[in-house]
Amino acid sequence: MSMPKQQLSPPKPVSEVWRPELTRLPRLHWGRRCYRAFWRGVCTLLITFLTYRTVEGLENFPQKGPAMVVVNHLGDADGPLLVSTLPASLDALGKIELYDFPILGKLMDWYGTIWLHRGRPDRRAIKAALDGFAEGRFILIAPEGRFSLTGGLEEGQHGAAFLAFKADVPIVPVVVIGTENAHVYGHLKRLQRAPVTLRVGKAFRLSQQADRRETVREGTDQIMEALANLLPQAYRGHY
Repeated sequence: MSMPKQQLSPPKPVSEVWRPELTRLPRLHWGRRCYRAFWRGVCTLLITFLTYRTVEGLENFPQKGPAMVVVNHLGDADGPLLVSTLPASLDALGKIELYDFPILGKLMDWYGTIWLHRGRPDRRAIKAALDGFAEGRFILIAPEGRFSLTGGLEEGQHGAAFLAFKADVPIVPVVVIGTENAHVYGHLKRLQRAPVTLRVGKAFRLSQQADRRETVREGTDQIMEALANLLPQAYRGHY
């Protein structure tokens, strides 16, 4: 049963950039594996020295893939916290607009981001994610489709449920708490470490309905409610 909705989310962004040639499943060659290991170390140092990290439920994270990892999205610290804490190499879907960000875009591309055109039919991104699942990978998706504008959960998009249904993979809900930019950077300006939390819930599969569209619609609610159940009340927002 769906939880009552508290508010409608503002309109979701639609990518104005269209560069499908950049979208692909990154190859996990020796160089990229080393590069990911390097950045895991960098992120661990950043999180260790700049925040007070609390980790809960890590035993729920699967020992092997394939699996879809879904997460709420609060701020810039989300990525380093996830990379440094979760015990697996993640292939994340990221908005195509970040590709042209100075330095950051190249670093993300070298790491191996599956570039996504938000709010537009992106068959190449879907194929890349499905190919990743077929190879036994962990694919990371933020089903809200952007940073939360309120700090609470926004209405979920249907892409994550569609992929989970199509690939028939388990879904691992992960939430971050305290990673809002105002919270983290506010503490840093005062030369303080911000308390942050990462919490992992138990993996689950979507409830299958007779109609595919109904499976995806209800699956989106199922995903978002799994995230909401891991969050404090103040972070549940739309759910």
